[in-house]
Amino acid sequence: MQVPASFDYQRAESVDEALELLRRYGEEARVVAGGHSLLPMMKLRLASPEVLIDINNLHELDHIDLVGGELRVGALTRHRALLESEPVGRYFPIVHDAERVIADPPVRNRGTIGGSLCQADPSEDLSAVCAALHARAVIRGTGGERTVAMADFHQGPYETAVGVGEMLVEVRFPVLTRAGSAYEKVERKAGDWAVAAAGVALTLREGLIADAGVGLAAVGAGALNLHAVQTLLNGSEPSEALYQEAGRLASDNCSPVTDGRGSAEYKRHLAGELTRRALRRAVARAAGSTAREA
Repeated sequence: MQVPASFDYQRAESVDEALELLRRYGEEARVVAGGHSLLPMMKLRLASPEVLIDINNLHELDHIDLVGGELRVGALTRHRALLESEPVGRYFPIVHDAERVIADPPVRNRGTIGGSLCQADPSEDLSAVCAALHARAVIRGTGGERTVAMADFHQGPYETAVGVGEMLVEVRFPVLTRAGSAYEKVERKAGDWAVAAAGVALTLREGLIADAGVGLAAVGAGALNLHAVQTLLNGSEPSEALYQEAGRLASDNCSPVTDGRGSAEYKRHLAGELTRRALRRAVARAAGSTAREA
């Protein structure tokens, strides 16, 4: 039987208390909400925090609010809440696409957006989604609050911009007009980690693509910020030739490895094909949004 190393347990009743506990225990502390990623790592002794800080009572971090020109999602918001949210589906269909293929109902009922992003697993779905949407992460510490672009939030496999004594409290998504987005994923079985996945978000301006964002999952570090693909798309007219070139660039700019889910060559092929599929659907959704707003 695999069991974690011994640890202390603290339950925070407010964000300020959670931050004080994080400050007190430093690098030896980890925050836990759903725990579906952290606890298996602890059982395998891949993670051995000395203190777990339970934040499930921090209801102030469980919200989905439209504020000005952005959607603000609390870090404790559950996957199920995102999937059932009408504003999320209306403005960001890519999120609903991804949430439908994340794990299974028990995980979606307990897992949180903050936990998913802070785990920073290269195969994690919402990291690719948030990268494509150019989301921003709000990080709070005892010294104040700062906002980090999602492109800078993920700093490597299992590494984020959240420092010692800090925690992610909110994710903010810009609400754009004439926008479309989509997520495509290949998995070995329903609810599994991706073999490869791609997310695309964009707007249409006078028939041309603008504000494009592309993120890949499960195909290596650095696949969350595909600047070459985004540069190609911005200012271009949608066409099958454009989709093919975008897929080629996505394939060329990822670094998958061979493992039990498939060969590196197969994953690279999927990265290109799924980018093309997501791009087609995102353009179609943006065109439909443009027609409704006209």
